[in-house]
Amino acid sequence: MTVYFIGAGPGAADLITVRGARTLAAAPVCLYAGSLVPTELLAECPAGARLVDTSGLNLDEIVAEFVRAHGAGLDVARLHSGDPSVFSAVAEQMRRLDSAGIPYEVVPGVPAFAAAAAALKRELTVPTVGQTVILTRISQQATPMPPGEDLATLGRSGALLVLHLATRYVDRVVEELLPHYGAACPVAVVAMASRPDELILRGTLADIAPRVKEAGLVRTAVIIVGRTLGAEQFPDSHLYSPERDRHVC
Repeated sequence: MTVYFIGAGPGAADLITVRGARTLAAAPVCLYAGSLVPTELLAECPAGARLVDTSGLNLDEIVAEFVRAHGAGLDVARLHSGDPSVFSAVAEQMRRLDSAGIPYEVVPGVPAFAAAAAALKRELTVPTVGQTVILTRISQQATPMPPGEDLATLGRSGALLVLHLATRYVDRVVEELLPHYGAACPVAVVAMASRPDELILRGTLADIAPRVKEAGLVRTAVIIVGRTLGAEQFPDSHLYSPERDRHVC
């Protein structure tokens, strides 16, 4: 048997990959984060599949489900929201599977920041304006951030920042980034990206905090801060330039 960690995407059920959907449809056991993964995806599971909502389970209980399926020789589809490569808590599950000698594979998905960029109709990297994107979070009521990864330090780069799990602490975000980005720096907050109740807030570091509070956003949202959000005057990329020699590999 194999445990398949599947990126379910940011919210819309049809944003799961073809590979993810096929894997889900063939697995007789499905563990899913009920608070984040759209229930419509469960319709892809085979008839009679064991469905386990992990939103109320701890790590030991989740691993016990893996071990149980392994003993029965049953493949497991482990559905995670977004993409398993970032902020998914997949690492500790894989470590437990390694220890137990249970095989696993990872099926990537559409991450929340990509869905947010799509909702904003923005490319996050713009020629001569910004070519670096930092995906991060803040340390508050969760696992502490490693030294040197605080907002004040990351903000010195001037790179576009995508903050997860931070809308509840938007005042702190603004306070720490203002010295590096300035009050006029564009900011966008995208909640429930790709879902029917998607909400987009646009503003600057000077005015985004009251907008977030007024909207009552506390979870399932990303904050994007950076100059590329407002970039209009920039050169075309070299990729499609008529001056580029397309005969050179």
